[in-house]
Amino acid sequence: QVQLAESGGGLAQAGGSLKLSCTVSGLQFDDYAMAWFRQPAGKEREAVGCTKWSGQTSDISKSVKGRFTFSRDDAKNMVWLQMDNLQPEDTATYYCAATGNWNCVRWNQEASYAYWGQGTRVTVSP
Repeated sequence: QVQLAESGGGLAQAGGSLKLSCTVSGLQFDDYAMAWFRQPAGKEREAVGCTKWSGQTSDISKSVKGRFTFSRDDAKNMVWLQMDNLQPEDTATYYCAATGNWNCVRWNQEASYAYWGQGTRVTVSP
C-alpha cells in the first residue's frame, strides 16, 4: 500500500519560514518524481513545484520562485519543501504527490500524479 504523509505545517508570521516534510512508503521511491501542490481554502489546488528522480527541481510556480526550495533524499524516502519569506497568500493546505513520470513532464497537472498525501495546513499571518 502506497502512503504519503506530510508534516511540518503550522502557523507562521509573514517573513518567516516553515519546512514541510513528506515521507513515502510502498513504492520504489527513486523511480518517482515528487511534487508539492497547495490549495487555499475555497480555491483550486495549484502546483508548486516538482523534484525529478535525479533530485533536480523542475520548473516551479512563479509565485514561490526564489522563496521555496525543494529537496529529496532517496535513502530516506523523503522530500522536503523549505518555505522562506512566507506571505499571507501562501496560506493553504500543502500536499505532496508522486508520479511515475520521473522527469516531471506535465508537472503542474494533477492528473499526472498517481499518489497523494492527506495534506498539511500552513497559515501565514500578516
